[in-house]
Amino acid sequence: MSTDTTAWNVDTAAEVLLRAEETRTDRHPISDDWPELDVDTAYQVQAALIARKVTQGEKIIGVKLGLTSRAKQQRMGITSPLTAWLTDGMVLEAGVPIPTGELIHPRVEPEIVFVLGERLEGPGVTAATAMAAVRSVYAGIEVIDSRFTDFKFTLPDVLADNASSSRFVIGGVERDPRDLDLALEACVLSVDGTVVDSATGAAVQGHPAEALALAANALADRGLALEAGWIVLTGGMTDAVFVEPGKQIVAEFTHLGSVAVAGE
Repeated sequence: MSTDTTAWNVDTAAEVLLRAEETRTDRHPISDDWPELDVDTAYQVQAALIARKVTQGEKIIGVKLGLTSRAKQQRMGITSPLTAWLTDGMVLEAGVPIPTGELIHPRVEPEIVFVLGERLEGPGVTAATAMAAVRSVYAGIEVIDSRFTDFKFTLPDVLADNASSSRFVIGGVERDPRDLDLALEACVLSVDGTVVDSATGAAVQGHPAEALALAANALADRGLALEAGWIVLTGGMTDAVFVEPGKQIVAEFTHLGSVAVAGE
């Protein structure tokens, strides 16, 4: 039984998570101490957490989708991806090592990345209307870093923690999404030259556009929309791989080029 005596509310939870990130200190799930934390409240915590980052000078530049695999959704008891926020403080420039000294236990996963050409607002967004709003598509790697010990958490916990956001890097090859079959776009993930996993875009909700549409509609339920120019990380294509100092991780795509990162 937890002996935590914190008076839990949205602001308290946001402060606890921000402090854990800043001090590189993992902790047990907040839901252990605050059983009343549900999905709606968790999204409020997430918003309060990002508001604090904005107050500190960061700018919202897009969204990330989580749990885009149908198998993972079934395990968590949901039917659409999680949504979380990207800020300019999360951008990792190509060739810059992952700052492992600033993180707790980072992992990486390859993603198909959209840049929106126009605003996308639900409800009623379909995969076709979602793709019509996409200006360009890139390869990417997201660095995730849960503030919870051993990446163990409930659904509300990970939502409150902005879906384990940390850093992300985008590849240098820009493509028109209308020129590609993104369901068939393949990615091979390797560590120091050894292949560790592979997948296609179909791993992301059947097609990344389906994930984008579901996210737009889910955001609309909270009165939110995706803005023109925003970056969208559509969700991990493979299982996440731990980042080890000095080891190079490469995601090589069929038509989107390759993205490489290395632990510092």
